[in-house]
Amino acid sequence: MRVVIMSDMEGVSGITTWEQVSNGESAYEEARVLYTQEVNAAIRGAKAAGADEVVVIDFHGAGGPRSFNSYVGELLEPDCTWVAHHSWLHYEALLEQPCDGVLIVGAHARMGTPDGVLCHTVSSSTWRNLWFNGEPVGETALNAAWWGHYGVPVLLVAGDAAACREAKAALGDGLTTVQVKRGLSRYSAQHVPPVRARQMIEEGAKKALQNLKAVKPYVPARPTTVAVEFASVDRLQEYKGRPGVEVVESEIKVVSRGEHWLQAWSQIWDW
Repeated sequence: MRVVIMSDMEGVSGITTWEQVSNGESAYEEARVLYTQEVNAAIRGAKAAGADEVVVIDFHGAGGPRSFNSYVGELLEPDCTWVAHHSWLHYEALLEQPCDGVLIVGAHARMGTPDGVLCHTVSSSTWRNLWFNGEPVGETALNAAWWGHYGVPVLLVAGDAAACREAKAALGDGLTTVQVKRGLSRYSAQHVPPVRARQMIEEGAKKALQNLKAVKPYVPARPTTVAVEFASVDRLQEYKGRPGVEVVESEIKVVSRGEHWLQAWSQIWDW
């Protein structure tokens, strides 16, 4: 069994501020340890479930040389391989071999979620909202859609209560979720202590991989429309003239249409 673990920082137990997830801030170094240890817990759970190979992917944009590279490498469990510094949602090389399931650790809720700790969608400063076929979605659905296009299900989501709720709504009741904190506001939370949160994630990962059919691959209906609302009108200029993309200046929005989700997404995704 081959398992991929994708991870973000904002949904980790003990993390509540931008300073903890931003490269160059003093609080970031301690948060990197919290982050790496939650990923380690998922690795241990996957191995206990019988995974022959575990690949972990950091998709947290911390800024500068630490974007997609926030793990403390020397602390990572040795029985895995680790993807760093690779552009988010451009993982075609991983598909050279079959993948049985994806686990997401450190998930956060989409922009505008009242109890979502550090809630945002893709960018906390430049993106406002994201829709697939008119339905508002966050980063969990975004990651699930990429893997779903290739027939791979997301089986576990660990993060704050709002992220777990959002993930269940998108992926179904068969999804295993692990709630490691509950948002009291965007910048405060009631946390499960990190040691216990890691135990919960390890157990959740092991449970999730017992039934690889518990969650269907997430595939938005075809043809597919992907729409993005930006925070500022100046972002629209870079999308003008792109095939399949409509710029709606009055709504500070771009709308991309494709035969399937990956086509619609690729027409607007540059990271």
